[in-house]
Amino acid sequence: MTSAFPAPDTRYPITLADGTLHRDTVFLRAVIDHPRWQIGAYTYASSEAPPEDWAHALAPYLYEFSRDRLILGKFCQIADSVLFITASANHRYDGFSSFPFAIFHRRFEDAPSLPGPGRDIVIGNDVWIGQGARILPCARIGDGVIIGAGAVVGGTVAPYQVVIGNPARVLRPRFAPETVARLLELRWWDWPIAHVVAHEAAICGGDLAALEAAASALSGGTDPRARPRR
Repeated sequence: MTSAFPAPDTRYPITLADGTLHRDTVFLRAVIDHPRWQIGAYTYASSEAPPEDWAHALAPYLYEFSRDRLILGKFCQIADSVLFITASANHRYDGFSSFPFAIFHRRFEDAPSLPGPGRDIVIGNDVWIGQGARILPCARIGDGVIIGAGAVVGGTVAPYQVVIGNPARVLRPRFAPETVARLLELRWWDWPIAHVVAHEAAICGGDLAALEAAASALSGGTDPRARPRR
């Protein structure tokens, strides 16, 4: 008998063969309650040394009073030792010195040594971030991106690219442009979880027709986005 897929607010979503919970992997929505985080359903993180405070471990410079946010889409996969370096970690670098004097004299209002607010980090849906990667302030990572282990990623990464290195560069696109466009229309990550699990083979395979058939089955053929293109 197949067990039910864990709910997105499950702290430890993996149960091992002996019945114990695998505590190295968590659904982030279940373990992070922070006003500057926005986390999509089923996004998980793993760690070889699970922290008490996952928010601090992943984004140590994102404070409750920060003006930027960290936005993660649905079904993201975050490996061990990934770090999000949010804009609140920035120093001012447009003048002669980058030294943050205000941190030490504690006069923050209109402090000339502090930078202005930065943009959010935005991670799309179904993004795999490899071990030890660093995501830099203001990064925009598209749906379906794969980030290689140890990569240092800033700027904008288009959907369904594979990026590696420091600084990160696009190694290759995952699919042809017309396939990427169709995947962005179908948005399987927005389907009900029962339908996602039932069509795991179509989602994880490379057969676009099978994925379109799964989308059509969900919509009853009434949603034009789910109809195969001719």
